[in-house]
Amino acid sequence: MKSLIFFAIACLLIMSCGSLDLHPLSDGSSETWNSNAEEIEMSLNGLYKIVFWTKDADENTDDWIYRDVTNDVTGATINGESGFVKDLWVNSYKAIARANNILQRISRANKVLSADQINAYTAEAKFVRAAQFSILLAHYGNIVYTDSSLNIDQALQQKQMPKAEVLKKIYADFDFAIDNLKTNYSSNDLKRATKGAALAMKARIALYMGDWAIARDAAKACMDLNIYQLHANFGDLFLSKTKNSPEMVFGMPRSVTLKVTQGDCQNYVSRNSGGWAAKDPSWDLFCAFLCTDGLPISQSPLFNPRKPFDNRDPRCAATIVPFQTAHLGYIFQPHPDSVTVLKVSENKYVENKDTRSIAQYASFNGLIWKKGVDGDWLLNSFNVEPDNIIVRFADVLLMYAEAKTELGETDQSVRDAINKVRARAYGTDYTNTAAYPAVTATDQAALRKTIRIERRMEFALEGIRYMDIIRWRLAEKVLNKGNYGLLEPADLREKVVKPGLWFFPQTPAIDDDGVADFTPMYNAGLVKRIAVRKFDATRQYLWPIPSTEVLTSHLVQNPNY
Repeated sequence: MKSLIFFAIACLLIMSCGSLDLHPLSDGSSETWNSNAEEIEMSLNGLYKIVFWTKDADENTDDWIYRDVTNDVTGATINGESGFVKDLWVNSYKAIARANNILQRISRANKVLSADQINAYTAEAKFVRAAQFSILLAHYGNIVYTDSSLNIDQALQQKQMPKAEVLKKIYADFDFAIDNLKTNYSSNDLKRATKGAALAMKARIALYMGDWAIARDAAKACMDLNIYQLHANFGDLFLSKTKNSPEMVFGMPRSVTLKVTQGDCQNYVSRNSGGWAAKDPSWDLFCAFLCTDGLPISQSPLFNPRKPFDNRDPRCAATIVPFQTAHLGYIFQPHPDSVTVLKVSENKYVENKDTRSIAQYASFNGLIWKKGVDGDWLLNSFNVEPDNIIVRFADVLLMYAEAKTELGETDQSVRDAINKVRARAYGTDYTNTAAYPAVTATDQAALRKTIRIERRMEFALEGIRYMDIIRWRLAEKVLNKGNYGLLEPADLREKVVKPGLWFFPQTPAIDDDGVADFTPMYNAGLVKRIAVRKFDATRQYLWPIPSTEVLTSHLVQNPNY
């Protein structure tokens, strides 16, 4: 609401200046803008700012550890004053206001543009509006819907619309976009929203809302376009050097030159390489990766807790740096007795800052991220430029598989969709079932479990896990448990290293949801509970409406906030 009010104020100021003839004829005016293709495209460009397309923070999930810190979500202190709660609300409504402004004024170009051109531009604005309302609906549930520009008085009088009605309007906007957007763009065009992007984003919100048939059909239609394919190498997909991958259905480029970069990189980089190694993958995530026989670590005879990276799904080593491997110029080894480590470029041993024996604030659980991290992260003051992928083809395949499974349609196309994603991780074609643990299950419950674990292995550190645990109602389970890590160095040597129990003193049990249980190790004094996560199931499945919006309008706060 605040953003709509700001927008209304801005419009009033622009119109006031226009009426006083303060604009030179060469400048744009709200009374004449969007009257030709160039102006409309400039307006549409403003809808692709990365601030409008932020993804859910992985720190809000069980895939993450940040030393001994919890946040507003994982500490159950989220409220209407939480910064990210206000930012998402305001930025989404800013984008919606801009889209509505374009839609209301695009008719000014009727005399110079064809009906097809008008429809294409309209479709692009409606795509953005639908995507932004999808974000709001998924997080806040009870939201204001507006499809027109509002003045201040109108904005203050708005009330929340029933969720089902908002969803219908979102689908209608996506459908218009699907019918009128291009399938793809030439190499000379700016990369903008496409038919495939609208189908994928429609499938995503339908999946989040449990509209399985709509999710199935939208995902299948995106697949049937036959223009997207899985990137050949899973690990390379997330690097800065990889641009415009055929797997990216919708996303935006980043650029160091244009100062549009991925931030906060130093927290993910090893300490030997000049980073802080403060924000790391959790043991929960590490233990969720299956073994190469397709079984969880607590069931597979291939798992060795002393060498926990061996015989694991390849996405494990592509996501988390394996011990005793070269990473950013150094051999990574958090072992407490490895006080020196090889600097690869100079072929000499140096002080090992990636063990807590040397550096107190080295990774608290011995793990650091590898996904997307390469030597480019050490350049340009840790500013890097990987494409900002909003939705990729692997997600479309797994959305299709999940929707079909929930509908009870557990046919071969479901297994094929999952197997294409899994086989890519093993570097083989999905038909080569001898080269990877192909999914063969036909039972709905078994496939549901498989899809959920597959999504976790595939999408770690991509902003996907949060909405998955919310919509699966798993957050109250996985976020009400300890976040575990290594004992302090002296105790670690005495209780784990000396008895020969490095790295995991025991193999943790993995339940049907793919969740590891570290409490036996903790009760035996073999691991440390670094932090205790909390999640209030009576309220946290929705975010609160920002307090300022509730206090200054007719909006009703979500329950128990």
